[in-house]
Amino acid sequence: MAFGAEELRVLRRALALALHPRPASAEDVQDCLRLAEAVDEAAREGARLRAFLLADLARYRAALPGTAAGYLTLLEEALVVGYRPVPDDLAALRALRGSPVAAALLDRCHDLAEQDVRMRLALRTVPSSRGRARTRLTALPGGLAAATEEPGRKPAEKPAEKPATPQPKPQSPRRDRPIPTPGEVFPPRRKPAAPPANAPRQLAAV
Repeated sequence: MAFGAEELRVLRRALALALHPRPASAEDVQDCLRLAEAVDEAAREGARLRAFLLADLARYRAALPGTAAGYLTLLEEALVVGYRPVPDDLAALRALRGSPVAAALLDRCHDLAEQDVRMRLALRTVPSSRGRARTRLTALPGGLAAATEEPGRKPAEKPAEKPATPQPKPQSPRRDRPIPTPGEVFPPRRKPAAPPANAPRQLAAV
């Protein structure tokens, strides 16, 4: 993507406004909006051109070996715009490695493929190393996360409650003691004493 002289002046004014905030004029705002629209349109056009280029590359690769010259040219253009070679490209270049251009492209594509493999391996090993570090940290004494984060680990069991102390039952009367008789529990009433012989008798009222 290339900017013209006028677009560079607008971009310079936009950067100045970003670094040193101040009230922008209506002309500056309109110029910045037009520049933003132009950049968006250029990005969309670039994506369309890249899609067309990759489609042509696939067609030329499918028609090999008769399209070797066109395929090598399209592959070189695709690599310039960030295309990553696929296994079909490597196989096609091995078949064409008798050509110096194909041999140079094969070496270049091998380097790019190795970089992709290393990147994928690095992305896979980073989470596993973090997991090992987390396991070592949770294994420290006193760690709370050990019971919550480690898979397959049972939560800490609550201490068993002590059984309630049974209350003493009332003692039953001893069988070796004799059971009291009713006469002992309820003694007989005593008869009143007889009055003396010389006591005056009371006459019953008539």
